[in-house]
Amino acid sequence: MSKIADLRAKSDDELNGELANLKKEQFNLRFQAATNQLEKPARVREVRRSIAKIKTLQNERAASAAGAERARSAAK
Repeated sequence: MSKIADLRAKSDDELNGELANLKKEQFNLRFQAATNQLEKPARVREVRRSIAKIKTLQNERAASAAGAERARSAAK
């Protein structure tokens, strides 16, 4: 499980890469669950929450960048 502090230290590209890996893992876990081959059912929840943390962080960064852009254009 990834901690938010660890995620904040990563760059946007690293977050995108980790998000892609987690989405692949989520797909595989869903497939395993459908075929009753899932060994760790709790992992589904962990992956889903990690994806949510990364998306939240990306949205925060996008919002702060947009706010900074608005502040720059208002100062002109």
